[in-house]
Amino acid sequence: MTAVRGSSVDVPTQDGTADAYLAHPDDGQSHPGVLLYMDAFGLRPHLAKMADRLAEAGYTVLVPNVFYRHGRAPVVDLPEFIDPGSRPEIFVKLGPIMRSLTPELAMRDAGAYLRWLADSPLATDGPVGITGYCMGAALALRTAGTYPERVAAAAGFHGGNLATEAPDSPHLVADHVTAELYFGHADQDHALPPEQIDRLEEALTRAGVRHRCEVYPGARHGYTQADTAAYNAEAAERHWTVLLELFGRAL
Repeated sequence: MTAVRGSSVDVPTQDGTADAYLAHPDDGQSHPGVLLYMDAFGLRPHLAKMADRLAEAGYTVLVPNVFYRHGRAPVVDLPEFIDPGSRPEIFVKLGPIMRSLTPELAMRDAGAYLRWLADSPLATDGPVGITGYCMGAALALRTAGTYPERVAAAAGFHGGNLATEAPDSPHLVADHVTAELYFGHADQDHALPPEQIDRLEEALTRAGVRHRCEVYPGARHGYTQADTAAYNAEAAERHWTVLLELFGRAL
């Protein structure tokens, strides 16, 4: 197994400094860069473990706290295990923070994250891969469409609100995407109903984007997150298989 080094880093942005977790093989070499976008619960030990697993596969992985304008992670207090009973109170605090991260701000930050990876001696030259979870899936799609020259592959898992009727819906960037995309949707997800799944598929197909979208039967919204009650071990392992295959082809 590849030895991995993990550390906390600061990423300068136009609006301040984003704290982040960085994981990479501990071999003194440069490796393809990966940007891992958090779910709404934010940068925490579980996401660091996910970054470590990607680093074990040979990648330099940056996990930014996208809510950095509201403080360093954890932006809100979280229990070690997030069960259904604790979610309402958490989202009372998280809701305004999530809404404050507009697409414009998020993509301005994305440019800073990508520049940081490009400047890091731990990451190889060339386009990066992106993976995003829950709200991070939308950020992954937006970033692929906003910075097509910097993104070779992007994936989103149990994403929400990917193809709404809003004028700034994430799926509307499809015409600008040059990366290969993959989406692993949660089954019967209130945040991504069938009409949005169809709208996303139609937009990507119409734009000629190389992509695959799949629904994971029986997997709930949040199925990759082992510190939540939504975790589904089988679906999470399926996600790792397709994600590593995607990055193996593209990076």
